[in-house]
Amino acid sequence: MSANNSTRFVSRLTRDTLALILAGGRGSRLKQLTDWRAKPAVPFGGKFRIIDFPLSNCVNSGIRRVGILTQYKAHSLMRHVQQGWGFMRGELGEFVELLPASQRTEGGGWYAGTADAVFQNVDILRNHSPEYVLILAGDHIYKMDYGDMLAAHVETGADMTIGCLQVPVEEAKAFGVMSVDENMHVNAFDEKPNNPNSIPGKDGVALASMGIYIFNAKFLYEQVIKDADNPDSSHDFGHDIIPSLIDNYNVVAFPYKDVQGNDPGYWRDVGTIDAFWSANLELIGITPELNLYDDDWPIWTYQAQEPPAKFVFDDDGRRGSAVDSMVSGGCLISGSTVRHSVLFSNVNVHSYAVVENSVVLPDVNIGRHCRLNKVVLDKGCDIPPNTVIGEDHEEDAKRFYVSPSGVVLVTPEMLGQNYRYVR
Repeated sequence: MSANNSTRFVSRLTRDTLALILAGGRGSRLKQLTDWRAKPAVPFGGKFRIIDFPLSNCVNSGIRRVGILTQYKAHSLMRHVQQGWGFMRGELGEFVELLPASQRTEGGGWYAGTADAVFQNVDILRNHSPEYVLILAGDHIYKMDYGDMLAAHVETGADMTIGCLQVPVEEAKAFGVMSVDENMHVNAFDEKPNNPNSIPGKDGVALASMGIYIFNAKFLYEQVIKDADNPDSSHDFGHDIIPSLIDNYNVVAFPYKDVQGNDPGYWRDVGTIDAFWSANLELIGITPELNLYDDDWPIWTYQAQEPPAKFVFDDDGRRGSAVDSMVSGGCLISGSTVRHSVLFSNVNVHSYAVVENSVVLPDVNIGRHCRLNKVVLDKGCDIPPNTVIGEDHEEDAKRFYVSPSGVVLVTPEMLGQNYRYVR
């Protein structure tokens, strides 16, 4: 098959696919960063939000029918999607729909689990008449062409295909862990096991689910309806649906490769403050694993029309500069120093301040003579002049959250401030 024919083949599959992004989780491991927003709405990478990555993967893969299932404190998430993802052409059958928990089923309330979230929207799915349903987590950072996974799903005749990647056994406790045969058929699945099994021949490495699933649509409807009728189920794909399918149906694992063909490809769960801080600062590298400057696989988002970043004053001891850093539009670095940091939009750093190894979310004001090191500043923080954070963790812990790796999270509430805008 020629490359052009292969492209058309995958495109036909993606046109017949509806994607569902599960974006209702709080993400409590991100501590106070998710006090006012769902995890998929957390800003990432200088100008994006986490939800932009699975959404961009869908659009770039040719999947232009997307439903986003929301629940926990979804206002900022919904507003971001409405502002940034309204370019779909409804007259061509393209859409990004928001699907909040809305008691669509008898006795329905909040989404009780991932499978229940899909079950409560089965009538909407049927109305769109997809051939395949792609189910995604809304809180991971990666680039993936879902067309390749769809093609493999059809080629293997699978009822369900699970995206998977290899992770160290000690990290696998946070994932669904599967065992496969030589044909990648899944023969065992254990959700978040205490003692994950290694891959045969690869001690210390486990095969983990990425929370990416492809179902034949009619088969999915049957399984979530069956699960909803089971009073003993927790109505979760990992805990309930997948284990119930393995013995009687064709469940296949699909090894993840990123859009550059790297195996393993870049994939991050930024679910803790340490992981969030680290993944943001990785982007500063000369050749980071995640390339945000990729014209072939762009990450789409909403961005306000901000002026360019500006650096002012060039006096000894008062020089506006940023080194090994990402600085977004609307920032003003005024006679201050920024090193190895990520500054989101509209950040003001005033004279004589020093910001190092930090992630500064939008609309932050950092006063004169501040010293900040290894800090995450939430949106809207106003740091008073002469504030020192990151040099004395015992003192920091009296006011802020200090992570196991010594990253200090600061929010407006911790500073006794109220941020009046949507986060």
